[in-house]
Amino acid sequence: MNKQEMISAVESLYNLSLDEIKIKKNDALEVFYNFKKMLNSGDIRAAEKIDGRWHVNQWVKKGILLGFRIGNLSDMSIDGRFRFFDKDTYPLKNLVVKDNVRLVPGGSSIRDGCYVSPQTVIMPPAYINVGAYVDTGTLIDSHALVGSCAQLGKNIHLSAAAQIGGVLEPIGAMPVIIEDDVMIGGNCGIYEGTIVKTRAVIAAGVILTGGTPVYDLVTSSVYRKTKEEPLIIPEGAVVVAGTRPIVSNIFAREKNLSLYTPIIIKYRDEKTDVSTALEDMLR
Repeated sequence: MNKQEMISAVESLYNLSLDEIKIKKNDALEVFYNFKKMLNSGDIRAAEKIDGRWHVNQWVKKGILLGFRIGNLSDMSIDGRFRFFDKDTYPLKNLVVKDNVRLVPGGSSIRDGCYVSPQTVIMPPAYINVGAYVDTGTLIDSHALVGSCAQLGKNIHLSAAAQIGGVLEPIGAMPVIIEDDVMIGGNCGIYEGTIVKTRAVIAAGVILTGGTPVYDLVTSSVYRKTKEEPLIIPEGAVVVAGTRPIVSNIFAREKNLSLYTPIIIKYRDEKTDVSTALEDMLR
């Protein structure tokens, strides 16, 4: 089945009722397992860059959701003491040594139906959810999450306890996009379809969401999510956690209260590159 045939099959099955799906269960499973094979190989993905802009592949999200609809709750326990139950359509990803993914022992999980490129390093415990795309040379550190449909580029360092939010629904919503050569510090959270452009540095503790504006001290600009565009962090930006005073409220002014605010303090330079390149020794 080629890509166009797959799109037609997924769209057709997705629009069926639950009762109709039950009648066509075997056909639906055959389509889904072929679909999941394409996800695992990276031949299809939930979002992709076309002519310099990121676009959501809604039909891919529909295929992922189809897997949940047709799956049955199954016992996936390791033994009598380690009990796990999930849809039988989404077991753990079946990695082998020749995949050249360095999966360090210690409790990490990679769900089937995501692409993890060779030369990826995964430190325990970490979690990569269905629909995610992780490109070559990326390091996913301890306690880090790559949410459903999140798209990670090449040579990213996702530091300890960093959270890349997942966006499976609504269908048309942009997942979080992290482009090539981005450094994401510990305890960061990037959510709601935020796009972090190439070579940006997100310092430890920064939270990026659609509802929080980002202030650029270099260009005197403010970046926000709009109806047409998600929050976009510019290429090479160095973002730190900051505050701004609440001046519109008398009580807030009296108590010197402030709001959390991500701030771009500079753009990546040789000094920044040296400090972020030290991690290459670990790969």
